[in-house]
Amino acid sequence: MRNRRYRVYRRGRTGKARSRGAGDDLISKLKRIHPAAEDYREQSLKIHGLICAKCAREFGDKDRHLLTVHHKDGNPKNNPPDGSNWENLCVYCHDDEHSRGLLGDYLSNEK
Repeated sequence: MRNRRYRVYRRGRTGKARSRGAGDDLISKLKRIHPAAEDYREQSLKIHGLICAKCAREFGDKDRHLLTVHHKDGNPKNNPPDGSNWENLCVYCHDDEHSRGLLGDYLSNEK
């Protein structure tokens, strides 16, 4: 009886592993279709450096994942190679930048 339960558990576990592999295949396909979508972040970090444009916090290699690319015109598909539409913002400043409009709209609608 004990072995039977173990076999069922093992089958279920391998089934999950197969579905995870299918997801990895999908991700690699999408990266091949849209390679520029992931490259603009690295381009922006090279052009503008590992520093937040708003709070001037400097980042190192260990915490560079906290830097995000903000599109100044709000269009994430507008990625000029010179980086004129990008600015590197830390995750906190990036959240603040996108929430400013929401807060302004909320305060202007209050009576």
